[in-house]
Amino acid sequence: METPSSSRFSWSQLFPFLLWLPTLNRRIIQGDFLAGITGAVIVLPQGVAYAIIAGLPPEYGLYAAIVPAIIAALFGSSYHLISGPTVAMSIVVFSTLHPLAETGSPHYIQLALIMTLLAGAFQLGLGLARLGTLVNFVSHSVVIAFTAGAAVIIVTSQIKHILGVTIPSGESFLHTWYDLIIESSYTNFWVFTIAIVTLISALLFKHYFPKLPNMLLAMIIGSVLTLIIGAEEHHIRLVGSLPAHLPPISIPDLSIATFRELAPSALALALLGLVEAVSIARAVATRSHQNIDGNQEFIGQGLSNIVGSFFSCYASSGSFTRTGVNYEAGAKTPLAAIFAAISLTLIVLLIAPLTAYVPIPSMAGILLLVSYNLIDFHHIKSIIKTSRSETAILLVTFLSTLFMELEFAIYIGVLLSLIIYLNRTSKPRLISLAPDSDDNKRRLINVLKKNLPECPQVKIIRLDGSLFFGAVSYTTKKFQSITEPHLIIVCSGINFIDIAGAEMVVHETKRRRNMGGGLYFTSIKNKAWEIFQRGEYDEIIRDDNIFETKAEAIQGVFNQLDKEICKHCSVRIFHECQSIKQIIP
Repeated sequence: METPSSSRFSWSQLFPFLLWLPTLNRRIIQGDFLAGITGAVIVLPQGVAYAIIAGLPPEYGLYAAIVPAIIAALFGSSYHLISGPTVAMSIVVFSTLHPLAETGSPHYIQLALIMTLLAGAFQLGLGLARLGTLVNFVSHSVVIAFTAGAAVIIVTSQIKHILGVTIPSGESFLHTWYDLIIESSYTNFWVFTIAIVTLISALLFKHYFPKLPNMLLAMIIGSVLTLIIGAEEHHIRLVGSLPAHLPPISIPDLSIATFRELAPSALALALLGLVEAVSIARAVATRSHQNIDGNQEFIGQGLSNIVGSFFSCYASSGSFTRTGVNYEAGAKTPLAAIFAAISLTLIVLLIAPLTAYVPIPSMAGILLLVSYNLIDFHHIKSIIKTSRSETAILLVTFLSTLFMELEFAIYIGVLLSLIIYLNRTSKPRLISLAPDSDDNKRRLINVLKKNLPECPQVKIIRLDGSLFFGAVSYTTKKFQSITEPHLIIVCSGINFIDIAGAEMVVHETKRRRNMGGGLYFTSIKNKAWEIFQRGEYDEIIRDDNIFETKAEAIQGVFNQLDKEICKHCSVRIFHECQSIKQIIP
């Protein structure tokens, strides 16, 4: 019979919003509402710009910031991640579709929606297959470096709006800064003033009135100041008027020919969106101390793109800028993302003409603050002090984010994480043990801790790690370097053994028997031993080689020792050694 708790767990798996809805109260709703309004204003010029990058009409960037944000908030696991159009996704859409149709044309739009539908289907499939745990292999250092690099990129993209200079889009990181340095002599004082006043206002509000929406109030101050001094006469760029209608219903026309044409690119787009979204969610989670469910994020992103494709939304993912603004503005639950989408809808429908007065320099000033807060200086300093290898990975990922396409930087970070993981797991620790002579029970301890003597015929080791195909070569070399004929392995630290590991153990068992010794096991876990039974390897590893406890293993192996050697041995570290009379030369 199904218990209430198990029923609740099942429903929360299907509808994750049931977990945070009961936590809502007036204070949380108020904070989420203010954060949502701030995020809605921030996404206005951003959505337009990303749609243009993707080769779509400007309003499609706003559509992609409404419906996917709501679906991802309801079905994702992150409390702060906001989905919508992103630079990386927009670039991939454009690079895939511009050879196939004229940008902005109805056919181009239709292809973009089909590609979004396919990408969402791939994402949902990966989530239902429970492959979200793959993101756990992305190391913390990679996430921090990726976040810091993205923050620098955001700053770089906004400097031209702060200085009021014209810089061509699509240039490399270094080329952009070169142009900025050259053009800095043409800085527009009024534009610069608007940006700095907005930035300083946000900082002052945050310091003296932390409960108020500092970013939203700062943008209002910037807008009012722009109205006073005059935007047109001082060449201060404004957001501009927006179309006042909701996302129209669309039916992606998916045919077999189109599927074959777009499926490979849609899969790449899906993977990029997943890594981007989960990386951002994890980056924010390191600060909010929230646990992220990778599978649920996969499902949330997949559903957001599938549903979005039927509402004229092109491919979306987690947005660095919007998520950062959302967190800094005080959001507590995914309700903030829903408020942001609703607020954006109302802005588009009701007050679209007023958004034309929002100065772009004010938004650039706010984004500088957001970018600074995205950089985790504390953990960066800790990584540099703690580990050289992690520092190298941090640096490589950071530089890759700056000097390569964002999607490739993510792939490099993931690849580095996998290399770290495989390198560590492929080298299990082999710790030499010996009885502690100062302990009445003569417990086995690490010989390096007290420089303990070891038996010349028996080597006792504890193996910490998994015996899988990647660890076979390293472990074989370690075993072969042990010259003692008898080897006892304490297996309490072995959680997993695969076929390659089992065959390696069998070969080592035969090799030691040919040496006149043997290979023995103690404290082996049932799950690890199952592979020997299923593969019938236990017929070679006899029952008298398996012991329940370390004491039983030592006693059993002692009976196999060459007693002539024992008679002349001066080490005599086991209790059993006292049973043999020592011959002193």
